[in-house]
Amino acid sequence: MRRKLFPVIVLALCLQTHAAFAADMNPGGVPRAAVVGRGELSIAFWDVYEAVLYAPDGRWDPEKPFALSIHYYREIEGPDIADRSVREIRRQGFDNEIQLAAWNAQLKEIFPDVRNGSVLTASYQPGIGTRFYADKNFIGEIKGDAFAVQFFNIWLGEKTSEPGLRRQLLGLS
Repeated sequence: MRRKLFPVIVLALCLQTHAAFAADMNPGGVPRAAVVGRGELSIAFWDVYEAVLYAPDGRWDPEKPFALSIHYYREIEGPDIADRSVREIRRQGFDNEIQLAAWNAQLKEIFPDVRNGSVLTASYQPGIGTRFYADKNFIGEIKGDAFAVQFFNIWLGEKTSEPGLRRQLLGLS
């Protein structure tokens, strides 16, 4: 009996491992996802997170699907992440306060509290919008390209508050 079960168990373990590996290699549903770049955000003496940008074949194009994963080193409450995101969008020059308030409310519904080891991933899907994942589990979506452009510009836009991190993410340094 054990001899008959052994191949089944081995096959099940192989399939499970393959599925987990495929999920790691396809963050946020980006086809042929590969790392474009990565970098850490530190404030004063505190490491806050590591960000990793994924794109098809490791080549980022803002018009094609891509994903940004944030690996947190600290505890941060979800509403604080939402508020900081909106402040960064505003700082870059977006000044439609009604739209910012709507996005802030949506982000507060989506973002969970994070702790050391948590991973949040935002995935851009052209024509659809931005999909969010917490530790690879889908947690929400904001439809439309307008939000996506503003949100991802926090890290990838020329007016980012963290130009060094931007260069690392885009593989420019």
